[in-house]
Amino acid sequence: MVSSVLHVSGRVAAALLGSYGLVWGFISLGVTLGVAAGMPFEDSQTLLYLLAFPLFVACACWAFSARSMGRVWLCLGGGGLLMTAFAWALSARLV
Repeated sequence: MVSSVLHVSGRVAAALLGSYGLVWGFISLGVTLGVAAGMPFEDSQTLLYLLAFPLFVACACWAFSARSMGRVWLCLGGGGLLMTAFAWALSARLV
């Protein structure tokens, strides 16, 4: 009983926190790349916000359907961290 509760709560945490981290990195990198390509900031931000919702839903669904929790955390958390770090480094060069 306890292990199933921990398993489900781990999936819920991965779906919410991991998906949020990945979407955060996706938005920050996308906005930075859009501005670097000459797109106005507001247009780039609006476009990425519109793309963020379906990405969040897809990542949350994948967090529940994947076999390995380690892979879920690595892809969602690690991917979000890498995209955010790359966006931060790129934005430092643009300014």
